[in-house]
Amino acid sequence: MTNALLMSSSRMGSLGYLEHAASQLTTILDGTSRKVLFVPFAAVSFSYDSYEDLAAPPFAAVDAELTAIHRFEDPVRAVREADVIAVGGGNSFALLNRLYGAGLVSEIRERVTQHGARYIGWSAGTNVATPSIRTTNDMPIVEPPSFGAIGLVPFQINPHFIPGKPAGHNGESREERLAEFTAINQGEEVLGLIEGSALHVTGSTGTILGDSDALVFAQDAPVRTIAAGSSFELAEISGPVA
Repeated sequence: MTNALLMSSSRMGSLGYLEHAASQLTTILDGTSRKVLFVPFAAVSFSYDSYEDLAAPPFAAVDAELTAIHRFEDPVRAVREADVIAVGGGNSFALLNRLYGAGLVSEIRERVTQHGARYIGWSAGTNVATPSIRTTNDMPIVEPPSFGAIGLVPFQINPHFIPGKPAGHNGESREERLAEFTAINQGEEVLGLIEGSALHVTGSTGTILGDSDALVFAQDAPVRTIAAGSSFELAEISGPVA
């Protein structure tokens, strides 16, 4: 049974790195070894070592030990033996490209869906947990072999969702970008997660964690709201047709 925590962001407001997520991390880590395999492949302008140093303390605060995958001689074996896999944020295109390069997309999927490993993702780490990275906010700085991703949930997610436009911004709003997606990809819907919120997946059920409601975008339809703290069947949100 898939058990995954898909967070919108690594920060909320003025809080520190993953500081807002302590209770969310505790929820997903309970019942595990609390030994976390960290995938820092979304880092572009800083090193994997630096990313490990950044991500380790908030996990230590909830009694978990985080070790980055680049410390292991055999990354595939590390995934196959992992109890908890955490995939950090950064650039989704770089992340997915590196996951493919290391042969880890299918390995992570199988480890989580077939062997019970827990999955934790934030930002780009959430993007790659969906069927594809087509609803990321990131710039395509590299071209992965495919946009197809790990697919732990059957629908697209848009992390870091921000409604409206900042003053003076003349480009498209996030709502307009998601309207473009649903117009081109008819029948698909997108779950928008506001910063600080998360989707906790247990089997076929999702629960919205945090203080903010989640939003569901569909073509030519009013935006639906999923209240913070409420649960729903994942099948209620339409994904790509197989």
